Amino acid sequence: MKKPAVPDDPGLPQDGPVDPAAAVPPQVFRQVVEQAALAISITDAHAHILYANPTFERVTGYSQAEVIGNNESILSYRVTPKIVYETLWAQLKRQRPWNGLLVNRRKDGSRYLAELTITPVVDEAGQTTHYLGMHRDVTEMHRLERQVQNHKALIESVVDAAQVAIVLLDENERVLLDNQEYKKLIGDLGKEPAAILMTTLRAHFGPELDRARTSRHSLSNREVLIEQPNRPPRWFSCSISWFEEQDVSADAFYEPAKRNYLLLTIQDISELKQQQEAIRINGLRALLAEQERIQSLRETLAGAVYQLEGPLNMLAAAVKMLDRRKEADGDEALATALDDAVRNGRETLDTLRASIPYGAEEQLLPVDLNTVVRDILKLSTPQLLAAGIVVDWQPAMQLPVIAGRATQLSSLFKQLIDNAIESLYESRSGQRELRVTTLGNADHIEVVVEDSGPGVPEEWRFKVFEPFFTTKGADQHHLGMGLAIAQEIVARHGGTLDIDASYQAGCRMRVQLPCLQGESS
Repeated sequence: MKKPAVPDDPGLPQDGPVDPAAAVPPQVFRQVVEQAALAISITDAHAHILYANPTFERVTGYSQAEVIGNNESILSYRVTPKIVYETLWAQLKRQRPWNGLLVNRRKDGSRYLAELTITPVVDEAGQTTHYLGMHRDVTEMHRLERQVQNHKALIESVVDAAQVAIVLLDENERVLLDNQEYKKLIGDLGKEPAAILMTTLRAHFGPELDRARTSRHSLSNREVLIEQPNRPPRWFSCSISWFEEQDVSADAFYEPAKRNYLLLTIQDISELKQQQEAIRINGLRALLAEQERIQSLRETLAGAVYQLEGPLNMLAAAVKMLDRRKEADGDEALATALDDAVRNGRETLDTLRASIPYGAEEQLLPVDLNTVVRDILKLSTPQLLAAGIVVDWQPAMQLPVIAGRATQLSSLFKQLIDNAIESLYESRSGQRELRVTTLGNADHIEVVVEDSGPGVPEEWRFKVFEPFFTTKGADQHHLGMGLAIAQEIVARHGGTLDIDASYQAGCRMRVQLPCLQGESS
């Protein structure tokens, strides 16, 4: 039967076919053993050394003359457990090879770790006549393996002890390694927090993320918000690093290959964000309180001017009548006195008008009305809870931004929501409801504030926007300037404010403001 052809190997000599009848000369076997890189020894059935090759001498420090006739136990060292030797001899007695590690001692007393293979040599009668031992010094290999294991254990301990969540992802963003803090996130965000966070990061920092990955630059402290139904929002600060690892498989020995990994570090900053949000809301509360104080002063002074202008105008008319009768009656002194009183009154009114405070003019900046209205609802939470008002907040998911003055717009919606709360206080119905909705359109944004209060009578629909008109009694100290100022703010932003006459379940206030074209929040 013809043997299959062997493919040509450029690393082997090609001198022609091998004669299968040719035998390896006996001296070749001896030369192979003598020149082998492994320490080889042959013992009798009682483990007395009969032969040792030169490598055996180099590894153990014993010459052939020193070991011939001695038992292999001269290499044994006490730290090798007894059970190892018992297992070794149990295997050899069954005439099976044994392979394992022993701590051996050299002639100079130094120790080394030997990887040993012992094979029984069995004769035709089935009796073990000799043992073939082959071993090599693997101390350095063992040291390097343990060093790698120690480093790995140290790194894992440090990573597990870290107060931030750390996760290692492969090229397909599958989790390869994580720490305890990351495992805690699984209970908070779901089965795979890394997938949720990477999706959110791409949604907010997609182009930047792609550039950083291509250039292998790290991204640090990118903040993302994770919102889940029936759970408080969570804020995380994420850092991303990419790195490469050389492939250690046999296939990559001559053709090096690399594997890419992503290291994601996640820090929960929800508490910090809550503190920042509380500081921001308190700052807004203080700012609006100052605005209300100034507005109250303006209303008071404007009301005083308004109240004084009527009598002063009547007095001025009386002076004109006296001027026409002055020559006939000859009462020139009275006319002069009244004329002085009118002039002084006008000067006093001018002084009062000049005393009316006006806030500093804000710059027009891009404003997200969802944020403005949400902040006002947060500010009004104590009042809403105290009144037992159910709030239905329905913001548009994607809302265009407007060019506006944030403080004035905050004052506008606070006035509308405060009016709704006051109206609901007067409501005698069992359910007190406040619904606030934002809607985005092609050229404008609409904010609707609805309440289940008594509503506004048709005859008052336009009067409520007039200065000093109030539906409250005099004992409640309302000057009736709130909606007038709200109307003024809307007009400054080029929008409209009106009451929906078709709404019968209470009061519906509608604000429409022009948006910046081509921009959204």
